Amino acid sequence: MKIAVTGKGGVGKTTFAATLARLYAEEGRPVLAADVDPDANLGLALGFDEETLDSITPISKMRKLVEERTGASADNQFYHLNPKVDDIPEKYGKVCNGVRLLVLGTVETGGGGCVCPEHVMLKRIISNMVLRREDVVILDMEAGLEHLGRGTTEGVDAFIVVIEPGARSVQTYKNVKRLAKDLGVAQVKVVANKVRNEEDEAFILGRIPQEDLLGMIHYNTEVIDADRQGKSPYDFSETVTGEIRSIKDKIDRQ
Repeated sequence: MKIAVTGKGGVGKTTFAATLARLYAEEGRPVLAADVDPDANLGLALGFDEETLDSITPISKMRKLVEERTGASADNQFYHLNPKVDDIPEKYGKVCNGVRLLVLGTVETGGGGCVCPEHVMLKRIISNMVLRREDVVILDMEAGLEHLGRGTTEGVDAFIVVIEPGARSVQTYKNVKRLAKDLGVAQVKVVANKVRNEEDEAFILGRIPQEDLLGMIHYNTEVIDADRQGKSPYDFSETVTGEIRSIKDKIDRQ
């Protein structure tokens, strides 16, 4: 199971990705969670302490490692397109609550079609993770659609677009579905988050095809309380965890 969790900013991608990872780990399955967001906070949502997270440098920022693996340097503009990366998760990943976290970060670039050593490293790492057939791999992507333009998520089994009841979120889902076809990813599913009432439910049901909707997560102040205290939503809200568990069951059936 290789899933890329995406959506516009602020919709709750990280809460969903972290809780889903914890639920798979709960079953004793090997879980690899990758934070591909420049504002990396997946670790907190998984239950890591701040001291551990402060000690982690995103792979995209490890200039020496990138140079060693790709052969690129200030004096050499030629580099390997298939650097060795199979040891990266074990060497640089951290484990908490049964989930191995790998903080990848992202490549800061002015163009969506970046071809640079850092991008090559990230794309190869993600491709390698997808090939780890025994692992459940969950990618918490950066907000927006730039990763689709770079092809970073090529090869995943499915995109799960987290949306909230609003026209902009629905538009993001439609754009992800359109661009995913170019990457050969047929499965684009939706999780509706921050659903407040029957009107919000009706809005979602009226705009998302039934076959694409995995489920809804209702607005819950316990998630806000967990974030305030730097805790994992999995440990803080039985209600939200239960709703995501139901979504996970539907993912497994499909």
